Amino acid sequence: MNKIGLTTTVPVEVIYAAGDTPVDLNNIFISDTREAMARIAEAELAGYPRNVCGWIKGLYATALKSPEIKKIVAVTQGDCSNTHALMETWSEEGIEIIPFAFPYDRDGDMLRLQLEKLIKTLGTTWDKVKVQKVRLDKVRRLAWEIDRLTWEENKVRGFENHLYLVSCSDFNGNPEGFARDMEGFIAEAKEREPLNLKYKGRKKRELRIGFMGVPPIMPDLYNFLEDHGARVVFNEVQRQFSMPFVTEDIVEQYQLYTYPYNVFGRIEDVAQEAERRQLDGLIHYTQSFCYRQIEDLIVRRRLDYPILNLEGENPTGLDARSKMRLESFLQMLRD
Repeated sequence: MNKIGLTTTVPVEVIYAAGDTPVDLNNIFISDTREAMARIAEAELAGYPRNVCGWIKGLYATALKSPEIKKIVAVTQGDCSNTHALMETWSEEGIEIIPFAFPYDRDGDMLRLQLEKLIKTLGTTWDKVKVQKVRLDKVRRLAWEIDRLTWEENKVRGFENHLYLVSCSDFNGNPEGFARDMEGFIAEAKEREPLNLKYKGRKKRELRIGFMGVPPIMPDLYNFLEDHGARVVFNEVQRQFSMPFVTEDIVEQYQLYTYPYNVFGRIEDVAQEAERRQLDGLIHYTQSFCYRQIEDLIVRRRLDYPILNLEGENPTGLDARSKMRLESFLQMLRD
């Protein structure tokens, strides 16, 4: 059994079908803030420019610090253009790169071809992949329940929601173990009283916030919002990692998955969930030096909600300017 690194969510059913274990390098990188900053520094010492996304630099050094990872599935279309150079620098260090591309227009034939190439490369079969889809969909349903408990019953906090949904990218390398963890959490959460956050000592209706964009590199964002009487009840991309749709066809599943494709499908998904979850406002998070910052222009034109664009660079926590902007945004929503 080999550990295979991931740069983002890919069809992990294929990796499990091959008898290997997927490892989302993003989750390893961000799990320890002090270590995360050290990884960024290591990448810059190796020659990565300062004005490159912190996630890319973190992924580079994290893979080199994980000697058990000899292969990495890297997404060449549908994620970040910087991944191309990241792949080349990994190759220079002796890591085998397995490319995977999500077709821009969601073309089913092209997507099936990419899946076939990945299946052939890893030495497995379509039948084994279908078995793994059934296996993983059972685990995903538990993540969907955690998401429902977040917005419908108000018993799960924003960071808890983020943590379980984002872990669906690789199921922590152990789907059954991850399922047991979620079952225990669900049982505990259902016993809680519905959350209603206090702000400045007064218990008023909490603000319901939606988070749009890649998972944040600042780990303290969720606690800061809750300290100010606002709770994230919708994590857009993290929820997409859980494949929140019922389909028996794996090609259709990864066509419905919104993140790798154009922003218009993502906006449609956000609009539907914003209405269903009764959001008061949206935070559109963008990473420094990322092309997705340009998409904020379209997001603001298409979504009829108050929107704050929040930019993050390194995993050092929210800076004073970001805190002030968040406080002002929340006060605007209250007013």
